[in-house]
Amino acid sequence: MNPVKPLIGLLVLGSAFFLLEKLAGAARPQAFFRRGFLTDVLYLFLASGMKLFTRLLVVVPAVLLVAFGFVEKSAFAPGPYQGHGPVASQPLWLQTAELYLLADFIGYWMHRAFHTGRLWPFHAVHHSSEELDWLGSVRVHPVNELVNNLVQVTPLILVGFNPVVAVSVAPALTLYAIFLHANLNWDFGPLRAVVATPVFHRWHHSKDPAAVDKNFAGLLPVWDLLFGTYYMPRDRMPDDFGITEAMPEGFLAQLKAPFVWSRHRPPSENG
Repeated sequence: MNPVKPLIGLLVLGSAFFLLEKLAGAARPQAFFRRGFLTDVLYLFLASGMKLFTRLLVVVPAVLLVAFGFVEKSAFAPGPYQGHGPVASQPLWLQTAELYLLADFIGYWMHRAFHTGRLWPFHAVHHSSEELDWLGSVRVHPVNELVNNLVQVTPLILVGFNPVVAVSVAPALTLYAIFLHANLNWDFGPLRAVVATPVFHRWHHSKDPAAVDKNFAGLLPVWDLLFGTYYMPRDRMPDDFGITEAMPEGFLAQLKAPFVWSRHRPPSENG
């Protein structure tokens, strides 16, 4: 792993969001080097190192397509594989629109799944931030990251979408997720129920009982509206973040915690 890239990312994004919060007004007072800062910096380096594994995920659907006879092995060489079937015959702009819609829909249900049962301890690591900002977006357990990427990308390539476009969805949604965690009280006014915003997602991280298991969408709140998990009160802003269960603060301890966590989250009525 090249350590320069995550350092550049930390400097560029840190500077950008620091200025943005100063100009637009931070949601709540919070030091730049806030509690958990170093832990999240280490997660940033981990995320950079996992990019290779993320790219290798495209191999899984490729093997399945060849194994079940949907695509000839020769389709992957010497030229780039462009997808297959009616889906691949569509213009790239249409494939892109469909991919983002489908990826967000799949991501919504995967996110809900990670809030239940045995998956919750892995996702609880992400929710353990009590001082939330853009850097808190990278506090993601590697099991959570790998499962999300595999489930979101694999079915899209299997049905025939162009793999280059399909793989591009993950980093684009990741970049938007960084913005959603920003320490900003932005809700886009009349578009608050159309596009996910920092207020929308920061409610998702709130310990307020009314906000628990709400706002799962990463891009389009329509999924939450359709399936009864939308929560955006107009008279107050999210403030109290974190989880009710115990979670160690150190990076290595958090990587280990889900595997030894003996307590399970009670199932909620929303799934």
